[in-house]
Order: sequence, then C-alpha cells, then structure tokens
Amino acid sequence: MKLSVKEIATVVGAKNEILIDAPINKIEFDSRLIQPGDLFLPLKGARDGHDFIPVAFENGALITFAEHPVDEPHLLVDDALTAFQKLAAYYLEKTQVPVVAVTGSNGKTTTKDMIAAVLSKKFKTYKTQGNHNNEIGLPYTVLAMPDDTEMLVLEMGMDHPGDIDFLSELAKPELAVITLIGEAHLEFMGSRENIAKGKMGITAGLHGELIAPADKIINPYIPENQKISRFGAGEDLYVTSLVERKEALTFTVNFLDESITLPAPGRFNADNAMLAAYVGTKYGVAPTAIKEALETVELTRNRTEWKKAANGADILSDVYNANPTAMKLILETFQAIPKNEGGRKLVVLADMLELGPRADELHMGIAESLDFNILDEIFLFGEHMGELYDTIKNMKSAKHFRDFDDMCEAVQSSLSPRDQILLKGSNSMNLASLIELLEKNKEE
Repeated sequence: MKLSVKEIATVVGAKNEILIDAPINKIEFDSRLIQPGDLFLPLKGARDGHDFIPVAFENGALITFAEHPVDEPHLLVDDALTAFQKLAAYYLEKTQVPVVAVTGSNGKTTTKDMIAAVLSKKFKTYKTQGNHNNEIGLPYTVLAMPDDTEMLVLEMGMDHPGDIDFLSELAKPELAVITLIGEAHLEFMGSRENIAKGKMGITAGLHGELIAPADKIINPYIPENQKISRFGAGEDLYVTSLVERKEALTFTVNFLDESITLPAPGRFNADNAMLAAYVGTKYGVAPTAIKEALETVELTRNRTEWKKAANGADILSDVYNANPTAMKLILETFQAIPKNEGGRKLVVLADMLELGPRADELHMGIAESLDFNILDEIFLFGEHMGELYDTIKNMKSAKHFRDFDDMCEAVQSSLSPRDQILLKGSNSMNLASLIELLEKNKEE
C-alpha cells in the first residue's frame, strides 16, 4: 500500500497531533489478522471494535483509527468507517487504477470472476475477494489491491436503496455491468421496480459505458446521455449459438469470431461469459486470449457446481442463495440436461428468503418452471414451499417437509446411483448440510 500515516491523517482529517510518519503495510478490521506495520480499523458490530485495539497492538499494529482518545497511537476521527471509505476513494484517485464495476440480482460474482480472468490476460488485475461487495468490503478491496495493479474489478452488492449509488460514487468506475434485474431482497426493496432503480445506481459515479440487460424495467432510470450497450436477443450483444452439457457449455456471440467452451453448467453462464468477453474487447484483449481465459476460468465456489454423492449420483449444488429468478434459471438448466442412462431427475427446493409480503405468491410461481414430464421426484422444504406444494400436489407426486432431518432422510432414501439431483434454496435453509450428507455416505 502506497500510503503513509501522515498522508492518511491528512486525507481523513484526523483531529489529533500525529507523531508517527511511516508507511502503512495494510489496513485490517479483524484484530486477529493484524501484522506488524498495519493500521487497525475498529468497526462497530456485535462488539465495538475499539475493544480490540489492545489486541491489534499486541499483534503489531502501527496505529489505529479511533473515534475517541485511546492509549495507543491513533488517528482521531468522527467515524472510523467513513474515514476508511474516504481513504479508499482517495487511493483510487491517487493510483488512477481503472475500475470495472459489476452488480446484478444474479450472476455478479461469477461475472466478476470471468471479467477478471479475461482482463488478467493483458493486465495485472485484482478483483473483489469472496463477498466483500458492500460498504465495508468494497473499500477494503480497494485498499488491499497489490501495488502493481493495473485493472480493478469490483463487485457491488445491494440490500437497501442507495447502496449501489454510494459504492459507485466511491469507486467511480469507467465501465459498469448489470447482469440481471431479479427479485433478490424484495423484503427491503419493496418492488422489482425499486430493485431496478437500485441497481441502476451503478451509474451514479460511472464515467463511461454501461452494459445492461434488455429488460425494459431499467429504462426509466437510464441517465440522459448515458452510453449503454444492451444484451439479449436482437440487442447489441447476444449469444448466437449454444450447446449445453452437464458440466460445460459451448457458445458463440455476435461480436467475437471464437467458439468458447465454458467449464460451468447453466445457459445463464453463457450470458455471464459473454459480458466478460465484451469487457475484454473494450480493453483490447485479443480474441484468442479471451477464449483461453474463459475456457480455464476458476469460479468462486458454492455457486452452481456439480458434485458426486457417495453412491455415485450426480448432485447439482446451487445453495449459496436463492430468489425466484435464480431458481427458475437453474431449473431450466437442470431440466435441459439429458438424464443419465437408467437414472432419474430429483429436485430439492427450499425456501427463498427476504421476499417480503409477496413471498408466498413468488414461491407458488415456481410451478411454472417445473417440467413434470422430466422431473421424477420433487422435495420441498420450508414454510413458504408449502405454498408451492399446494399448487403442484395434484399435478405431480411431490413431498413437502417442515422438518430438516425428515427431509434429509427422505432424500437419502430415495437417491439412486444413476440419478441426478438439484438442490436450490437460500443459504440459511442449510441445504449445504444435506449435500455433505449425500457426499459422505448413502446408507448410514
């Protein structure tokens, strides 16, 4: 990090006299991760981070932010998080590293990974690590980027109105990507229109091109004179051919003379990869390099991923998070893949959370995406999935469970070695534990 204590003090407007002037190694908000030469950031959470300042200095902290005088060397500020965010904005301006911003109700992490892989073919590229995509994680990513970074790919998450606006104004991207407008966080956002408006907040600090879906719901929120490329059938960017297989898909796009085989399932990933390819072309990455990057990309785990049960059955795991759009997309993908010879198709669908007053209605709507000619068994888990069960129970033999252990036992008893099984639900519904059970044993 190319910052000194006194430079930081000037940027954040520290209110005390600073006697130390030395370069900072890095900034950490977890006192356990502090190493010699670091600056500690005490945040307020379940515990006040100021309580951990002594631990940070035991681990070698050089200095800390503080909102009140402390015994240790400190930079006195009104609000530690605000100072941290201000410092990140300053650091981007100082380093002049170009920023590509990515948001969307689904696919933003995968698309971020793909864009970074493509840009890495030409530039020293750093990207959001894990899920550091909020008002703490994004500035942390900015200040953690290596000194030789030439391109920065930042994921921007949203829980409440205005979240994306703030992150965009901090990062000031020169290119921004919106993957999809879905129903994630309806409980906090109120309507899909509000979600569209919230995602379009990515233009608040944008000083370049926006890449967005053809979905008309965003049209009222496109700023005047905003340069924009739309993707989808008949738009500026579109997939021209697609062959889908269990663990990969091969596709072509209208702006690239390359056929790309992506090592990931899901036709929605063809769109994600297309967006990454387009970003690559905007920054002069060679078509062959784009192809190579996407064909060898390593994606963040716990998204859509094929696994093996102990008895040999194929598990399609998509249990990181869930909303109606994501559930419909993964069902479409799962149902399009041919069955294994002699095997069946099973699905386990668990509640989608944070959908607000329309939760029951949106769960019932999943029925439209279930192909009863393809699916052999349907296991539904959770209170809201009871609404879907009531909708489909006369059309297809389905089972509904409110008890997790009962559901696990039923799935384990039913799953045969040649079967394929899809699991999809919100992370807190704990389907990851069922996957672990299936991977571990089939008979115990």
